[in-house]
Amino acid sequence: MKRVKTLTIMLLAALNIVANNNVMQLTLEETILLARTQSLDAAVALDELRSAYWEYRIYRAGLLPEVNFSATAPSYSKSYNSYQNSDGTYTFVRNNYMQMNGRLSVNQSIWLTGGTLSLNSSLDYLKTLSGDRQRRYMSTPIALTLNQPIFGVNNAKWNRRIEPIRYAEAKANFLTATEQVTMSAINYFFTLLLAKENVSIARQNLSNAEKLYEVALSKHRMGIISDNDLLQLRLNTLNARSSLTNNESNLKSAMFSLRSFLTIDEKMEIIPMQPDTLAPIDLIYDEVLQKAMENNSISKNLERRRLQADYNVAGARGNLRQINLTAQVGLSGVDRDIEPAYDRLNDNQYVQVGLQIPLLDWGKRRGRLRMAESNREITISRIEQEMRNFKQNLFILVEQFNNQRTQLEIAQEADTIARRRYKSNVETFMIGKISTLDLNDAQVSKDQARRNHISELMYYWYYYYKIRSITLWDWEHNTNIDADFEKIVNKK
Repeated sequence: MKRVKTLTIMLLAALNIVANNNVMQLTLEETILLARTQSLDAAVALDELRSAYWEYRIYRAGLLPEVNFSATAPSYSKSYNSYQNSDGTYTFVRNNYMQMNGRLSVNQSIWLTGGTLSLNSSLDYLKTLSGDRQRRYMSTPIALTLNQPIFGVNNAKWNRRIEPIRYAEAKANFLTATEQVTMSAINYFFTLLLAKENVSIARQNLSNAEKLYEVALSKHRMGIISDNDLLQLRLNTLNARSSLTNNESNLKSAMFSLRSFLTIDEKMEIIPMQPDTLAPIDLIYDEVLQKAMENNSISKNLERRRLQADYNVAGARGNLRQINLTAQVGLSGVDRDIEPAYDRLNDNQYVQVGLQIPLLDWGKRRGRLRMAESNREITISRIEQEMRNFKQNLFILVEQFNNQRTQLEIAQEADTIARRRYKSNVETFMIGKISTLDLNDAQVSKDQARRNHISELMYYWYYYYKIRSITLWDWEHNTNIDADFEKIVNKK
């Protein structure tokens, strides 16, 4: 990522110099760098990473002790409340008091058991504002409280297993999304390159058609060629002019799309430069699969979904019966003044066990357990099917890439031969040894061979970066594709 950032800065500096003329020459590598840093697709991938990052940070914070302070300062009441006398009758008494309290607590979840341990310290103050106007302090210097479910699902334990995998999946998704931005950039770049080649072909064809038509007019006056050949060459000229107009329109459309994707000024003219190929790389399927299973988000996604299904089953099983234990031990003191309230302390403790067991729920909880187990089986079946499809598609992709270099070499040679053949046919036509049909056939073959060469070059780079996006491995430099996620997320 440091190398990408350095190259991007150098690229943008160079482009600022060229931009003064509203002309920008772009190589494929430069297009990829711009796409990764300033395209909207890259911004979306970064936002998704930040969302996953902060979700993981929230989970991590939940594992640490939480310190809270709460207070009421003050609470005033002047009202009537009901009061039961010793003989069972009720009367109303008037209350007129002011109350203040403060509480400091430290809470810690226990991931091993799923319970919560709390350490509390509090001070309460109560003063009556009528009658004897007494004041009282109640102190609880220390109180330790445990809340523990006995048979329920241990959420903390399951989260410790699931959340790290979820975040690792998000990081792999970000790297994959970055590589997919590259593939989009390749599509836009080669669409523009092919449109530029089509314009170049159309201009050359129009120039040749006009020259051949002028020669044909002279030969027609001398009676060397027929009216049919002359009209055919005139028709070729008109078709070439129409083709040039259409291809110029397509070039503008392709340039607009690339500018929009890279968020470049609409007045900028982009000139794509035809890329070279990599040094020969022969990928082995087993090695590619190994890198994919190590780095790709699919392995983490499938593992997370399997754990999530197991978690749902454990939660449904824990809901069959609920038993909660609450226990507290501590010290408390009460006095008219603060200091004695802390000096004369007494034990303050209680234990409470809450029990909830359904006696008759018509199989509702048992049905939820069966449903969770069925959903788990469905999830496992889908995971196995997705993994088979993933391996099959990866095998096909590796074969396509390994074959693509041969296809590209064939297309390149065919392009060279077709251009030489067309040039030879033009020269032969000038001396009247071939017909316009043969000349048209040579031109069509030349144009198709050139377009096919550009298309095969695009597929070569597309397959390469597709494999990179799946394996998150740079096969050219034989290095892992990674990033400093903390720095990326916190970058302003």
